[in-house]
Amino acid sequence: MRIHDLPTPCAVMDLDVVERNAEAMAAKADALGVRLRPHVKTHKIPHVARLQTPGPFKGITVSTLAEAHHFAKHGFTDITWALPLPPSRLAEAAELAERIDLGVLVDTPATAARLVEARRPMRVWLKIDCGYHRAGVDPTDPASMDLLRTLMEADHLDVRGVLTHAGHSYGCKDDPEGLLAIARQERDAVVDFAARADHAGLGFRHVSVGSTPTCSVIDDLTGVTEIRPGNYVFFDLHQLGLGVCAVEDIALSVVASVIGQHMGRMVLDCGALALSKDPGHGEGYGRVFDLDGEELPIALHGLSQEHGLAKGYVPGLEKVRVLPNHSCLVAALHPVIYGVRGDEVVGQWAPVRGW
Repeated sequence: MRIHDLPTPCAVMDLDVVERNAEAMAAKADALGVRLRPHVKTHKIPHVARLQTPGPFKGITVSTLAEAHHFAKHGFTDITWALPLPPSRLAEAAELAERIDLGVLVDTPATAARLVEARRPMRVWLKIDCGYHRAGVDPTDPASMDLLRTLMEADHLDVRGVLTHAGHSYGCKDDPEGLLAIARQERDAVVDFAARADHAGLGFRHVSVGSTPTCSVIDDLTGVTEIRPGNYVFFDLHQLGLGVCAVEDIALSVVASVIGQHMGRMVLDCGALALSKDPGHGEGYGRVFDLDGEELPIALHGLSQEHGLAKGYVPGLEKVRVLPNHSCLVAALHPVIYGVRGDEVVGQWAPVRGW
């Protein structure tokens, strides 16, 4: 089967590019002296995760408990669930933790209290806020050290360490110096906290950081033991806007059909349920190429649920490939992702769904 034969809209990953991206990040982790625990929410596919974990360490990061169950069934036994633990899922997580090495995140006294009271053996990470202000404790607040002490004093809890995520790095469009500064801020927040914890007699084994932008530019990870980037395996237009990849590094695209041709405009069958409505850094909802890889003079400026609205007109055009703003969301929207080499379809995989 060739790309042109695929039903549309559909998600397609270029396996040659996926493998190249995976090898590059693994090499960077080796050069920086840290282990790589890739975030597999980007694709949600065990086959791709295996490409990302070629060495002896097979640890991965997930964003949902459904992902943790799915990857555990496919042989992954060292998994960090990188979402602050919802108390409603504590029992389910504890049951899974009896079978695999599952790490959960804590960043509130209330969740810590639930874990202590439950008396279920669990592996725990304390999440640190390094400036993103979405989740995590303030590393400069003495209460954060008290929270760590509470976790470490519970004999049924195994505190693995601290981790953080510099999500604010995604705002650094065309600002390489600002991006590097955030990468260093991400590192320093957890490394400094770890040093103070050690001084207080609360030492732990691991310090974890990671986002694709920060891991792409960081030059020194002294004091860090692991990184958790994820998007790098596909990349997307958002990463392109940050300057951490080139167009030829973007491995995921959406193949769509032209379902309407009008003077000066076209309609594609890739709407919000195929591309998401993430605006990314640029204008529009993706860059449009023909199936041979040539960019077309078409601007995808609007999406409804199933329709993609494009400015521009190419007579006789039947199918296109759209590079997405955010590959993680696109992969989550599609029930199947096709793997291609060149224009040949060589496999297909179903991302795990649900929470």
